[in-house]
Amino acid sequence: MATSDFDYLIPDQIRAWIPGDHAVLGADGFGFSDSRAAARRFFHIDGPSTAAKVLERLELAGEVPTGSLAEAIERYRLHDVRAGTSGSTGGDA
Repeated sequence: MATSDFDYLIPDQIRAWIPGDHAVLGADGFGFSDSRAAARRFFHIDGPSTAAKVLERLELAGEVPTGSLAEAIERYRLHDVRAGTSGSTGGDA
């Protein structure tokens, strides 16, 4: 799993050299919101969104029960940008 606050193309370029499953999340090189937490939630690159992507891959591989992804999406309100908290404190957030 590779996640970037920036364009996802750089981590995606190493796909050919990564054995097994390789998923990439990124912000397409731009933001849209007034807060880093909202931008990370919108682009699905915050912590809960990354965990959901891993669950998606595990579901496809049959490693976790079907419905695990849907449960995570609902529990962590992944479709609500206002629910994001990653990057909301400290530094340049």
